[in-house]
Amino acid sequence: MYTAQGKIDQQAMMEQYMPMVRRHALSLQVRLPASVELDDLIQAGMVGLLDAMGRYDNSHGASFSTYANQRVRGAMIDELRSRDWMPRSVRRNARALDQAVGRLEQRLGRAPEEREIAAEMGVSAEEYHQLLADANNGFLLAYDESDSENGVTAVADGGPPSPFDALISDDNRTQLMAAIDALPEREKLLLGLYYQEELNLKEIGAVLGVSESRVCQLHSQAVSRLRAKLSH
Repeated sequence: MYTAQGKIDQQAMMEQYMPMVRRHALSLQVRLPASVELDDLIQAGMVGLLDAMGRYDNSHGASFSTYANQRVRGAMIDELRSRDWMPRSVRRNARALDQAVGRLEQRLGRAPEEREIAAEMGVSAEEYHQLLADANNGFLLAYDESDSENGVTAVADGGPPSPFDALISDDNRTQLMAAIDALPEREKLLLGLYYQEELNLKEIGAVLGVSESRVCQLHSQAVSRLRAKLSH
């Protein structure tokens, strides 16, 4: 939408893309702690939308809608990063999870079962499931501090990658595809439904016959398996 002078009509564009901003905010909020307010995410997203309007250049080939989506989501995740909301204990436990999975993979020569991972970490099944739920929040943003150092946080060039995208960018695709193929079937299906079919947690739970919280746990476990395998 443009004015008679050929400039973007900001007010009209803000109204047109507000539902998109809200959609991204809701998508993020369901994976975050209750302390993260929806309005804060929406506000950050609107800042990203304004930034997109000021920076968009149609000579680069991407549509404004695609560019705006990237900017909006990137602005929200930048806001979350700036708060450093994720407790260090969760980051530490997530790294310990990767390491435990890696040790078991090497020792057993196969994908370890949940009870085996819990035993390796010295925790109960209930504690392990809680650890997975907590770690899943971390996979949404940068997995640990090293990701920031490697440039994963750079939003200005097109938005942050999902955990799955980050794995693709950090390792060659052939190796990643082999790692995904080695996942347990249910976790492999979950990744496909989430990142390729773009189903939400409730929809994936219906397909797999499990709760939404269980979907989060399985997602966290699958990504940890991939990171452990690709780090060798």
